This record gives sequence, structure tokens and C-alpha cells, in this order.
Amino acid sequence: MKQVYFDSAATTQIRTEVVEKMTTVMHECYGNASSSHSYGRSSKSMVESARKTVAKQLNCLASEIIFTSGGTEADNLALRSAVRDLGVKTIITSQIEHHAVLYTLNQLEHEYDITVKFVDLEANGHINYTHLEALLQSPEKKMVSLMHVNNEIGNILDIKRVGELCKNNDTLFHSDTVQSVGHYELDLQDIHIDFLAVSAHKFHGPKGVGFAFVRKHSGLKPLIFGGEQERGTRAGTEAVHNIVGLEEALKMSYINLVEERAYITSLKKYFINEITKAFPEASFNGSSADFEKSTYTVVNICLPIAADKASILLFQLDLKGIACSRGSACQSGSSKGSHVLSQILCDEDMKKPSLRFSFCKYNTTTEIDYVVAVLKDFM
Repeated sequence: MKQVYFDSAATTQIRTEVVEKMTTVMHECYGNASSSHSYGRSSKSMVESARKTVAKQLNCLASEIIFTSGGTEADNLALRSAVRDLGVKTIITSQIEHHAVLYTLNQLEHEYDITVKFVDLEANGHINYTHLEALLQSPEKKMVSLMHVNNEIGNILDIKRVGELCKNNDTLFHSDTVQSVGHYELDLQDIHIDFLAVSAHKFHGPKGVGFAFVRKHSGLKPLIFGGEQERGTRAGTEAVHNIVGLEEALKMSYINLVEERAYITSLKKYFINEITKAFPEASFNGSSADFEKSTYTVVNICLPIAADKASILLFQLDLKGIACSRGSACQSGSSKGSHVLSQILCDEDMKKPSLRFSFCKYNTTTEIDYVVAVLKDFM
């Protein structure tokens, strides 16, 4: 059976070079990075080298990079500490954030006396910047938490504009950049942002590792307590092989960024054209068909399929060896529909199947042809 993987927004295939680098580290550099002997110093040197690599790529200080288990932990670190330690009383976000943010905010509302406000959305899922500016006028200590690239519909936030709004209104700014780091260049000296979250497995690195950017002198306190690792900000023995894997994946993503972005963009264009020809009544959710307002890696389509067939479409695609998604992988086991699409689609369109196809450097136009043919047969 043919195998086609179009779910890179959920996780990416690890680059061969990353696997090789990690394997070498696991075999040869197994010392605890907190140990004072030569084995430990060797591991510590690798961790700090990786930290410097990340910082150089994002144009920030090495001390502002905190290695974590991934984006979810990094989101929790920033949001929880902002409320618990930094005096934040109001957090402004949107209804289409990742659940790592939304569920954390819901929990913080129960634990602390804070207010969560939701910025209005345009019909295509982009935030209403005028409403955001209005929400920023209140006098209490505030934080804005808005993701850079939406993981379901691919909409891109004007992160620099939001940063300026936050700066002008004395507001902290946190962004989940899990879908953008490794795919877009970010200059953290140019963008006014206090915290961001990153996960290595979204840019062909290993699972179980990521990092938080924490602006110097932010006052952030640890989420996990124990040892003095990560300058006392994140306790726990460092997974050196994972951190080195993250470093290698990030380096290769940016070394090859221009070439790979052009190739993946061409795949997305081809996919949209073929879907449009095959299904003239299909529509594209959010701005996923707009190459200026959405990421080049994601397309989210609403297919004109009868309700009785819609419920088994994803299952049928899987039987044909096609991997895609009806939303975030984190909610795939849920019986609920997409919380993102529910904010931008009408009731009638919500009954139709919407699928997210996400692409990477390893995909081909031949695979796209196969997917379109399978969809046509199903229809």
C-alpha cells in the first residue's frame, strides 16, 4: 500500500543528519551535564553550545534560552509564572489558540483571581487589531498570549505589530511559535516579545525537547523545582542527545530555509490547484489559500461531501495509506470538532469534513496526485 504523510503540522520526520548526530552523542557523551568530571563537562559543553546556536539564530542572549520538554511546557512556564510571580491580572488571548495555552489559562482562572479576555476574530480567523488595542487600554497588569502561526488553519499573526502594541501599552507579550520557528526567521531584538515557546519535532528534530525564550530581567520563576539546571529556571537532568538534536535540526532548517520554503510553497500551490480543479465547490478555511497571510506548510480544506460519508472520510484515507488531520493532533482522540473551525465556520460548513494537509521537504507532487485521486474515488 502506498504511504503518504501529509501531517507535518502534527510532527515531522527527523532528518537523517539529526538522527546520526543524536546517535553519536548517546553512544559517546553519556555523562550527566551537572557532573564536575570530564564526562559531565563534555555534556555540559554540548548543552551550552546548543544554547548559543539557538540564541544566535534568534538574535538573543544565550541566557534567555531555557531548554524544556517541548512547546507545552514552555507555554506553561511563561503563563503560570506571569500570573504567580509577575503580578499579571488579565491575560488577553484568542479562542483559536492551541490547547496548551487555552487549557492552561482555564486552569489559572480557577487557581488565581485573574481575568481572561478574548480578542475578536475576523471572518477568516485573523485577530481584530483594533479590538486588541482597545483591550490593552485597561490599567491592570496584563499579558497578551497569541500564537504566531495557527496550527490548524495556518493564519500568520503580525507578531511585530502585536509586539509594538504591547510595548506601547506596558503589556507582557507571550507567543506560541511552535509552528513558525524553523520555518520563519525571527529577530528577537527587532520584535518586542517577552516569552515564546518552541518544539523541536515541528522542524525535523526529536520529540520531547523544545525551549522557551525568556526575555532578560523578566522576573520569571521556575515551573519545575529540583536541581539547579538551566540556571535554576528548569530543574531536571538535561537530555543532552535531544538538545543536540534540536540544535542540529534548527541549524539545518535555517541553512536550507530559502530552498526548502520555495519547494514546499510550490507543493502547496500545486495541491490547491489540483483540489480546486477536482472539487470546484471545495473551500479553504481561514487564510490557508492566501500565500501572504498563511504559512506555506498548511492547507485546511472544507470538502463538499455528504454528512453520511463525512464521518468516515479520515478513516478511509488512512486505509489508503494517507496521513492527514481534521485538526490538531492533540485533540484527535476527542469526539468534539475543531475548536478553531467552530469559531470561523457556519453550522452548515461545520457538518462537512474539513481536513488539514501539511507539507514538508520530503513530500512530492506525485503524492498530491494520489491524494486527489483517492478523494475523487471516495466522492
